[in-house]
Formats: sequence, structure tokens, C-alpha cells
Amino acid sequence: MSANGSRLFVVDAFTDEPFRGNPAGVVILADKRSDAWMQSVASEMRHSETAFASPAENDWWHLRWFTPTVEVDLCGHATLATAHVLGGHTRFRTRSGDLTCSVSPEGWIEMDFPADPPAPIDMPEPLRAALGDGVTVVAVTRGVSDLLVEVAGPDDVRAARPDLAALASIPVRGVILTAHDPARNRIVSRCFYPAVGVPEDPVTGSAHCTIGSWWAQRLGRDDLVAEQLSPRGGTLRLARRGDRMRLGGRAVTVWHGEISV
Repeated sequence: MSANGSRLFVVDAFTDEPFRGNPAGVVILADKRSDAWMQSVASEMRHSETAFASPAENDWWHLRWFTPTVEVDLCGHATLATAHVLGGHTRFRTRSGDLTCSVSPEGWIEMDFPADPPAPIDMPEPLRAALGDGVTVVAVTRGVSDLLVEVAGPDDVRAARPDLAALASIPVRGVILTAHDPARNRIVSRCFYPAVGVPEDPVTGSAHCTIGSWWAQRLGRDDLVAEQLSPRGGTLRLARRGDRMRLGGRAVTVWHGEISV
């Protein structure tokens, strides 16, 4: 047992296969640690997010998320990873309010997050420059944290090669490209976060609070299947329930150990 005793896990989220989905660091804290220490661990891990969980009252847990460079208000895949480590049925106190996780009969972990219906906006000039002429834009919208850009179809999402420096200059957390794939009856996306040290995120749970809200309204359906078209890929089940969005996914622990500092 190390002097610190904090346990460290790497979990692939939104997948049931190792080395796919989105890897997250999960630290179960044995004692109180400084913000600077948590940021240093997240920078050392170099995953898009590392989650830090510590016990709260009455079986609740405090939960925080750090990218390699900053703390963020909400992270879906690292919440899923933490719930997976803690056994699935879990309740968290976070900067974005109270979040609960449960396990479906099929073994999927379902997270209850705030919905995030985005509002249409004019296209910012840096976004126009970043996307270039190879992407047909249908709508540009703004959620709480991200810009959501609906494009003409799945091929536009796959083919996009945005200028990341231009995206980083837009005053938002990140930019989502999304489309409906009617042939496969699902929503597809890619998510870019260069402003917070993540050029392209493999699978982004929190972004699907925005993606699911947009497409539930556009398609007139509350229950959706979503796929993120990053090289690692990942699949989510989305269910809009009033002002909440339920995000479902699977997760796999790849390795675990202890932090010795």
C-alpha cells in the first residue's frame, strides 16, 4: 500500500471493447488533495479528462474533472468511467449539480444529466475559416458550453479537417459537428476541444446533452442512438426526459494501480 493510498484506474468509456471508446483516468481519493495536485495528475495522465472522486455524505460522492490543462464543469465519459469503477449505481455532487447513475437490465450505465437545448446563432467568422469549403453547414447553434454545427450528412462529419487553431480562438469550450444518418437510424458527430487541450475527443458524453437536445427537437423523437466518428469510435443511447438527458453507455477497465506521491 502506498503512502497516499489513492487508487488510479484507466477506463475505456462508451464501449464494451478495450482500446476503443474514450479512455478516462479515474482517481478514487484516499484523502484531501489540492487543486494543483489534481491538475498535475491529469496532466501526467494526458487523457482528455481525469476524474477525481471522494466520499461525501449518505453514499454520495464528490466528483471533479480535469483535462490536461484545466478543470471543466461537466464530463460525461469520465463520469461513466467513475460510475463503472464504483459499481454502477452512484450519486455525485459536482460543479454542474447533482448527477445520478444507474445500471439498466442490459448492463448499460445510464447517467442523468441536464439537457442542453442549443439556440441558433450567426456563424462566427473563425468557424467559417476553420471549416473551409469542404463542409456544408445547415445550422450553427450555441449550447451552454459548446457550439453545435449541423452539417449536411455523415460524409461531411467524417471528412472534416478543421483548422484547430481557428477553433481554439472561438470563445467556447469546443465545437461539435453533427448530422443525422437516416440509413443507420442514428445521430453521428465529432467533437473538437483545442481551447482546453483536447484537439479531438474520442467520445464526449457531455456534448450529447447538446446533441441529443438538438436532434430530439429536429426529429421529434426523445430516444436516439448516437455514434461519435472519431478513430476510436463510441456508441451512446440518448433519452430526453423533460429538462434532463439520460446518456447510456458501456465501459471497460483497462488497468488499475495506486498513486505513490
